[in-house]
Amino acid sequence: MNTEASQKAFEEAQRLIPGGVDSPVRAFKSVGTTPLFITEGKGAYLKDVDGNEYIDYVQSWGPLLFGHRDEAIEAAVIDAVKHGLSFGAPTLAETELAKLVVSFFDSIDKVRFVSSGTEAVMSAIRLARGFTGRDDIVKFTGCYHGHSDALLVEAGSGAATFGNPSSPGVPADFTKHTLLAEYNNIESVKKCFADSDNIACVIIEPIAGNMGLVPADKEFLHALRKLCDEHGTLLLFDEVMSGFRASVHGAESITGVKPDIVTLGKVIGGGMPVGAFGARAEIMAMLSPEGPVYQAGTLSGNPVAMAAGYTALMKLKNNARVIDVLNERAKRLVEGMQRAAAKYNIPMQVDTRGSMFGFFFNDKPVKNFSDAAKSDAELFAKFHTGMLERGHYFACSLYETGFISTAITDEMIEKTVESSDAVFKEITNV
Repeated sequence: MNTEASQKAFEEAQRLIPGGVDSPVRAFKSVGTTPLFITEGKGAYLKDVDGNEYIDYVQSWGPLLFGHRDEAIEAAVIDAVKHGLSFGAPTLAETELAKLVVSFFDSIDKVRFVSSGTEAVMSAIRLARGFTGRDDIVKFTGCYHGHSDALLVEAGSGAATFGNPSSPGVPADFTKHTLLAEYNNIESVKKCFADSDNIACVIIEPIAGNMGLVPADKEFLHALRKLCDEHGTLLLFDEVMSGFRASVHGAESITGVKPDIVTLGKVIGGGMPVGAFGARAEIMAMLSPEGPVYQAGTLSGNPVAMAAGYTALMKLKNNARVIDVLNERAKRLVEGMQRAAAKYNIPMQVDTRGSMFGFFFNDKPVKNFSDAAKSDAELFAKFHTGMLERGHYFACSLYETGFISTAITDEMIEKTVESSDAVFKEITNV
């Protein structure tokens, strides 16, 4: 596979952009290769500057439920652009998309649109603090909620403790109100409540996608809901990644646990930059201009993003079986790769939730970030490179989730499974 043009493009980009990329994981550092520079996406495929084509299992890290350049979404965007890119004023498109989002989630009465998942979570936490009058928050090791200061915290051993910044440039004062707990460990959450009586919210990815795909146990989420109720603390589900990917009606429909606030992104923009947060009317009434909690954004509710998101969600609403079909394909993919790995005595843990899939080269089930970190990173890098050389584009980090789109066919999945067998054979020299 020739990647000469991508290599030259990366060299030039590094002279002008820090690390050569505008989001760190894109640099391919964890897999030890040069990132591919993409020129086009169509359906299930990506094409790079060298003319190589790949079946895309990243799908822009989740937004493209219907693949690249879906005709209906593309047409909606073009039509919206013809009327103007941005107005900084209310539009009917915002209300129409809001109606759709609210119709899918029992826990949401009102929603506010922003421009990114990071912005949605940052605003939702401010809202939770304003509603409760409290300062502290609890987050879980391995759950990523965007790059706002208070959430860039690591947990060390994973035991519940007050957080320290995990990035230079974040003052300790900004994270001193962030407490850390271990995912799927209710005792670690109880420790946080024992340490503080000032907890505004507990934020969690109910289906974690940033330590690989690691769903929270139902029992754990039910215990978490009970604990929050006992302490008058809000439960915040971050579904920026899993919203409309794992289930049409959110993680609450899978787990039976109803959150107080939900954050969304990715799919609700159909490929355009967008985020949102929603809750019951009582909580949302605290938000300016209705209430005292301030939040604003020049491009919030951007008409082009609203048009793309509305079209994507309408396609989903009109074909409710889409997620079930995609889950069947996701299972066929990872279970096929798992069987191929087993042929060569390679331990592999796999899981799916709707159109999301994940795998770890690990001999034990993964329940939290500590488990995920014990996976074989070197083997993952070799697997990633081997699959890329055979035309299969997977997430370039073992801590990321993969995505199926409606454009990916059963035949493509079969081809990918066959390629995985060849890669495992090559890796083990069998």
